[in-house]
Amino acid sequence: MTIAQNRADRVMLYNISWQQFENLLQDLGESRAARVAYDDGTLEIMTPLPEHEYYKKVISTAVEDIAEELNIVVLGLEV
Repeated sequence: MTIAQNRADRVMLYNISWQQFENLLQDLGESRAARVAYDDGTLEIMTPLPEHEYYKKVISTAVEDIAEELNIVVLGLEV
């Protein structure tokens, strides 16, 4: 396994097997804060920057408000 850290919010791991990736996902669980991506042996782990979380909340609130005004039921992915 090779580790490279280009930015403070991202870590790249190389030579990771699919089974190792599956095990990591299971260990992290569904409510993980970090974002993970896997491609042909390369695993990328990213943490959202604060400004991304801010915009996520702004967009979420806008969608919820519009749906409420239009009497539309919105089901989110987060529990």
